[in-house]
Amino acid sequence: MSIETRPFEEELAALSCTLDAALERLRRLAEENASLRRGRDQMASERAVLMARNEQARTRVEAMIERLKSLEAAG
Repeated sequence: MSIETRPFEEELAALSCTLDAALERLRRLAEENASLRRGRDQMASERAVLMARNEQARTRVEAMIERLKSLEAAG
């Protein structure tokens, strides 16, 4: 191996290490992104359930208020 090819091979090895690190980071970021998307979807589902429960509670409270008003008017 000549002295002239050694720096090229060292630079190539360093570039390969840099590329490997970048690919690993990309893989981790893709996994994190997928996890965040799943979390977002789960939170959206939970929000829909809570909004439905809130609407049911509001409807029941309004019905109770109407019954109280009718009792007050009758009494």
